[in-house]
Parts: sequence; C-alpha cells; structure tokens
Amino acid sequence: MRYLVTAEEMRRYDKYTIEEMGVPSMVLMERAALAAYDRIEKYRSEHPGTKMKVLIMAGTGNNGGDGLALARLLSEGDYTVEVWCVGEKGRASEEWSAQRKILDHYPVNFSTKPAEVEYTILIDALFGVGLSREIAGVLGDAVDTFNGLEGWKIALDLPSGIDSDTGIIRGKAVRVNETVTFGFCKRGLVLYPGCDLAGKITTADIGISKLSFGGCEPGMYFLDEKTEELLPVRNVCGNKGTFGKVLLIAGSFNMAGAAVLAAKAAYRIGAGMVKVITPKENRVILQQTVPEALLGGPDDLEESLNWADVIAIGPGLGKGPHTENLLEKVLKNSKLPLLIDADGLNLLAENPGLRKLAAYEGSRGRSMVLTPHVGELARLLQKKISEVKENLSDCGSELAMELQAVVAAKDARTFICGAGKPVCVNLSGNSGLATAGSGDVLAGMIAGLIAQGMEAYRAACVGTCIHGRAGDRVSAKIGEHACMAGDLVCTWGEN
Repeated sequence: MRYLVTAEEMRRYDKYTIEEMGVPSMVLMERAALAAYDRIEKYRSEHPGTKMKVLIMAGTGNNGGDGLALARLLSEGDYTVEVWCVGEKGRASEEWSAQRKILDHYPVNFSTKPAEVEYTILIDALFGVGLSREIAGVLGDAVDTFNGLEGWKIALDLPSGIDSDTGIIRGKAVRVNETVTFGFCKRGLVLYPGCDLAGKITTADIGISKLSFGGCEPGMYFLDEKTEELLPVRNVCGNKGTFGKVLLIAGSFNMAGAAVLAAKAAYRIGAGMVKVITPKENRVILQQTVPEALLGGPDDLEESLNWADVIAIGPGLGKGPHTENLLEKVLKNSKLPLLIDADGLNLLAENPGLRKLAAYEGSRGRSMVLTPHVGELARLLQKKISEVKENLSDCGSELAMELQAVVAAKDARTFICGAGKPVCVNLSGNSGLATAGSGDVLAGMIAGLIAQGMEAYRAACVGTCIHGRAGDRVSAKIGEHACMAGDLVCTWGEN
C-alpha cells in the first residue's frame, strides 16, 4: 500500500520533520531539488546530443525555492538555465530568499517573462501544494503562457492549479508530462481531473517518511502490491468447502444475467462453492452458463443461510414486496457477512424499516459491505448526485458510519470506506468498466474473497483493485470501447 496525503497532512509531516526531528528546511529543499535533477538527467540520457535549454517558472514560496535550488544544480550540470520569476518578491518565503541569494554566484539567467527562444525542458515550480485560491490575473496568464510553450514539461510536487486534496482545477492549471512529488503522493495527483494533467508520477524520498507521522497516519491510501500478493493464500490440502461457500441472491423473472456474472466472478476469485437463489425461470440459463453453481429458490432460503459462509444480495434482483421480504429475512435470520448491491441498495434507500434493521445489524458487529454507484449513494443519503460526486469519499464515509458497514463508493475512482478506518482509493481500471454488469462482477469478487476468510473491509479493497486490473487487461487487448462485463471474468481467469 502507498499513502495519499492532503496538503494539511503534508504540512504537518514537514513541520514535524523540521521541528521535532531536527532536519533543516533547506536540507529538505535540497533533497527535493536533487530528486528532480535525477529525473531530468534521465530525460537527458534518453535524448543524447540534444542541447538542453531549461525554463523554470518559479513562484515565491517554497515550491519556487525548490525550483531555484534545482536551477543551481542544472547550471552546474551543463544546462542553459533561465528562471522566470512569477509573484511578489516582497512576500517571498525565507527559504526562497536564501536560494535566490545563492544563485547570484551561478550562471543562471532571470527574466520577467519567457524569452523568445525554444526550450527543451520546462519546469513548473509556481505553487505546488501551497495553492489556496483560484488562479487568475497575472498568475493565470503565466499558466497560459507556460502551457503554450513547447518542450518536455515537469512539475515539482504538484502541477500548479490542481487542488492538492481533491484534484479539481482551481481556475487554471498547468499540464505536464511528468510530476516529481516529494515525500508522499498527494491525493490530487491521482483523482480526476488532476491526474489527467499530472502525467507520469514519481514519488521521491526527501527525508519525510513514516517517522514524520508523529502518531498520525494519513487518512487515505491505495494498493500497489502485485495481484498474487493480494489474493488469499491457498491451502494446498484444502477442498471446495475449505475455500468458502457463497450464497448469491440475484436475478429476477427471466433476467439471469446479473446472477450469471456474479456467480462466475465468485468462482474465478477462488470461492469453493456458489449457490444461487433465483426465480425458477432462470435456472436453465444458469445451468448452461455456470454449471458449477448450485441452484435454489426462495423456499430454500433458510436452509441456504445455514449452509453459506457469506451472503450477497441484490444483483438484478428487482424491487417489490417479494424482494423486500428476502432482504428482511437475510437481515433478521442470519449473522453471516453480507454484501448488498444494486437493487438491494435501492430497497434500503426506499424502506426506512430495512435501513434501520441494517444499521442495527452493523452496530452489533455484523460484517456488511455496500457497493453503491454515485446514483445509488445519492439515494441512500438523500443528496443530489452532483453533491455526492464532488465529495464521494466523504459521502461514502458518512454512510459507512451510519450503518457501521464497509462502503465501496463507485465512480471513475472508487473509494472504500469503513467506520474508523482509512479510505482506500482504487487506481486501477478505466472507462471500459463503465458497462452494464461490471458491478455484478465486482459484487461476486468481493463475496468470493470474504468466503475465503478475508475480512470484509480488506475484501472490498482487494476485490475492487483486482476488478480494475481485469478491466485494464481487457482494454489492453481489445480497447476500452469494446469491453463487456463478461470479458472481465474471462480475462481474470486467463493465465
């Protein structure tokens, strides 16, 4: 796993490193400049024989100070360096002023606007994480000018104009080929639309580490382990019972597709057995498409609850008194881990009694996972879709606290939220996953992981990550436009 920090968290860790651990601010600035210099040197090695003319757009804060320190290193490395100062020097930080004074002794040119020449490399050191307002006026003009210049572009810490916490664009923003971020990756670098402007992201160690947390870890992270490392360890002496039994309550009259996808996904992720409770009209299709699955009807529910290790309810289920009754029985008559998806979530949103029952079960410690997309989450919280979309992590956490459950709030970036837990944001996947049935596959994957003994919050994080990676594999083969939910299951099962 890798941490994602807010601007406030980063300031706190920076301050702790300086004041409590005794590392001088100028040392951290020097290490940041060295990290950026190493990346630029790599670029130069990839373009032998090219004359390197560099423009650094530098603000007057510490991000600009990083840029000035980098200017000195580049000037010593046979680069032609021009520093374009933007901002009020009278408001410059102490570190910026010190770096500026040092540069009086180095062959660096200073300008108030870019010269009429072609640049090989352009470096953004205007704001970094320090931005707290909309970029407009002179600063907006500088961003426009920078974006209009040709050359390989790199940002120090964060492209100027991107909100460090949310990824939104504050008025205007710089677009770069690469970002070298310092200490820990900033949230805005991986969230949309900021991640579209940041290019390749390199996180550089500059001396601010986990030791700098001072007992207060970041509130968000993402998984970066290899897929094999995320999956449960298989017992070489195990049998189909060892690897867990999933009870899937899914599908409605002559609508078997969701049940098929979820059942296949549960098997593909490693579950030993899957039983599908579905209308009898769907059984022939299921027997043909998932012959491994056991089949049952609503009359078998009580027996099936005693058989299972985990329950998943909702995919393709439909709404109505019959399905409300099924969800109520599951909530009342079993203490097994429970995943609620699709129409199961809509029933919770529309039926206060079911919602109260779910909250009661969560308060008693029952493991529950909810997998709402933005529209379903908006209905559950009685908020506008636009409000939820802009604050998806917070909204997911709000519902998780209310129901004492795990909430996988799904969108282009999915946030897995658990009461009292950090937020896991999933970075795998692409637009090919925005297709009917994709959520059914995810529900089956998470349920299959829980069946194998994985804790519910961890299963939601791992299942979402692997689901996205399956989408990446499909898209690499056939393109994002052509991706279908069934491809996710087939691709995941391939070697």
